[in-house]
Amino acid sequence: MAELELLHRIKNEASKRRKTIVLPESHDERVIFAAEKLTSEKIASVILLGDEGKVREDAKKAGCNLSGIRIIDHVKSDKFSDLANIYYNLRKKKGITIEEARETLKRDLFYGAMLVREGMADGFVAGSTASTGDVLRAAIQCVGMPDGISIVSSFFLMVFPDKVYGFSDCAVVPDPDASQLADIAVTTADNYRTLTGEEPHVAMLSFSTKGSASHPLIDKVIEATKLAKAKRPDLKIDGEMQFDAAIVDSIGRKKSPGSDVAGRANVLIFPDLNAGNIGYKIAQRLGNAEAVGPVVQGLKKPLFDLSRGCSVEDIVNTSAIAALMAK
Repeated sequence: MAELELLHRIKNEASKRRKTIVLPESHDERVIFAAEKLTSEKIASVILLGDEGKVREDAKKAGCNLSGIRIIDHVKSDKFSDLANIYYNLRKKKGITIEEARETLKRDLFYGAMLVREGMADGFVAGSTASTGDVLRAAIQCVGMPDGISIVSSFFLMVFPDKVYGFSDCAVVPDPDASQLADIAVTTADNYRTLTGEEPHVAMLSFSTKGSASHPLIDKVIEATKLAKAKRPDLKIDGEMQFDAAIVDSIGRKKSPGSDVAGRANVLIFPDLNAGNIGYKIAQRLGNAEAVGPVVQGLKKPLFDLSRGCSVEDIVNTSAIAALMAK
């Protein structure tokens, strides 16, 4: 499945769902053009946040059609006070005052995240101008993590000509403990299935396969595998496993006979960010794989971060993923 085919599938499936995606950064021309494309191609309904007069003026100057796009001046919105009060109640144990809550909700990232929290939108995509830290802070404070998941992480879809792999975590968590690594595995498996339509076969990667070496780093992966299997016995998860044993059938049969993952893995869970970040870049630069992501995961609802160097198409693709992943 090539990248274009995968993205076509994601957009097509998203269009059937007609979810609503918030794009807070309407001051960025790329966001306005992405909103136009998402709407014209019927991938998702769009809410832009910002001063409506300025947004429409900017769109007119850029030659962009905003027909069918909802624009909310969040500071003047009739929902502002209600959402500020809800945010205050969420954060008052942290010492925040109602005045501070209102000031926070004047920031488009936080207002957009609260719209998702309260079900007024289904997903949120930001980061074309904001930092990753600011985007994730709004997401975690306003939406939070579901029960049973201990960590916000990320995954890539690595698209080769004949196969799509899920790689995680390659962008967010530097050194997950065994419990966090298990949560990363089950979350990535579910998201891989949602986006590709394929059954996940999850390999917990290490420099050892089934006891071929001994080290505390391996122990973490072994424990994470046990925890992931206990949490989700419905998933095919195995480890600890070396990369070649995970993806090469003949090696998998030899090193891990009887495994329903070895040699067939399509979801690869790296033990830490050093390995994950290096691994996806090797696949991308030497293996000529196309990297779709990173996609944030581990939140109750899809709130996704963009690179500040993103293109209009990146915003559209990430919004389509958010629409497809929304419950």
